[in-house]
Amino acid sequence: MSRLDGPVAFRGGGFAPRDRAWAAVATLVGVVVLWQAGASAGVIPTLFLPAPISIARALWSLTVSGELWKNLSVSLMRLAVGWIVGTVFGIGLGLAVGLWSAMRSPGMAIVSALFPIPKIALVPLFIIWFGIGEGSKLATLAFGVFFPTVIATAGGVDNVPRGLIRMGQSFGLSHAAIIRKIVLPAALPAILSGFRVTVSIAIVLLVAAEMIGAERGIGAFVLSAGNLYDTDNLLAGIVVLSVLGLVVSWTIGRLERIFLKWRA
Repeated sequence: MSRLDGPVAFRGGGFAPRDRAWAAVATLVGVVVLWQAGASAGVIPTLFLPAPISIARALWSLTVSGELWKNLSVSLMRLAVGWIVGTVFGIGLGLAVGLWSAMRSPGMAIVSALFPIPKIALVPLFIIWFGIGEGSKLATLAFGVFFPTVIATAGGVDNVPRGLIRMGQSFGLSHAAIIRKIVLPAALPAILSGFRVTVSIAIVLLVAAEMIGAERGIGAFVLSAGNLYDTDNLLAGIVVLSVLGLVVSWTIGRLERIFLKWRA
């Protein structure tokens, strides 16, 4: 029997990476174990980098006293409001830039001019405009989230196969129906991928804004702990921010599975 007479092996399974939750957990646990081992052996000076057990004790103390939730709840509110405002306006302009020629050049000109500006440097200006209260912090987050969202949305619209749009036009679909049934679903992967970037940017800007002028919030807590050389609580605050980032990333991953089932 020749080689051509036998069954042909399936070769279409590549380029389809799968998430393995156990690998992610094992990686994080391994890092913590090595960190604790280094601290216990004296290789890592605990004066500058506390051991994970010390950070866990600090987190437990903050949780029991209620101090953690007092700061975290304020930060979550700022993060949610600022991110939602920036995302809504960013998606709106991104769709306009991607769909209409009249908005493309003016919109991209504004984005190209303002996007490279470090948003942290604008915090003092926002304080002058909106005051030291919540307005300046929310404006910082929304401004930082807005521009990457515009770029991700416009790029997703540009990458929609034009053959699908022409097919919809040939079947007599209205402009609104083409946007709703073809453009938005096809651009959604790029928009959701942009969410991962904008949430990370929002967390960074949140901490910076809270460090400059806030009585409550994780950023203000970390700054206060650093000023007191309280490294246990300082690292505890940083761990909270890291966990927050992991939770948000997991949430976006779940949204991708829900809304992008058609890619499977």
